[in-house]
Amino acid sequence: MPFVRIDALRADEDQLDALGRAVHEALVETLGIPSDDHFQVLVSHDGVTSTLRYDNYLGVPRDEGIVYIAITLRSGRTQERKRALYRRIAELAHEYAGTEPRNVFVTLTENEPADWSLGHGLAQYLDSP
Repeated sequence: MPFVRIDALRADEDQLDALGRAVHEALVETLGIPSDDHFQVLVSHDGVTSTLRYDNYLGVPRDEGIVYIAITLRSGRTQERKRALYRRIAELAHEYAGTEPRNVFVTLTENEPADWSLGHGLAQYLDSP
């Protein structure tokens, strides 16, 4: 049950949709999440009243095409699967939205089943067998 937030600078509706599709497809392909497990927040920043900050940390030359992708998911994926996810997100973000792979910044936050309520005030992952 990944929860995804995507922040982009001056992205239009089509670009945000393309980025959302890229991330979701990468999660399905590399981590095997169900295709209907689709929870995303897509945000475009105008660069004036809200913006994104970046630099060239670790020698990666980023620019205004920066896209931040924050994924919260249950723990348990191997380092190899995480690397495959990062690679696939960058590939699909480039293919679908034209985002340069160097501008695709991804962070994963892992948690446990008790950290989720998917509606009705229940802890579905604790209450189901």
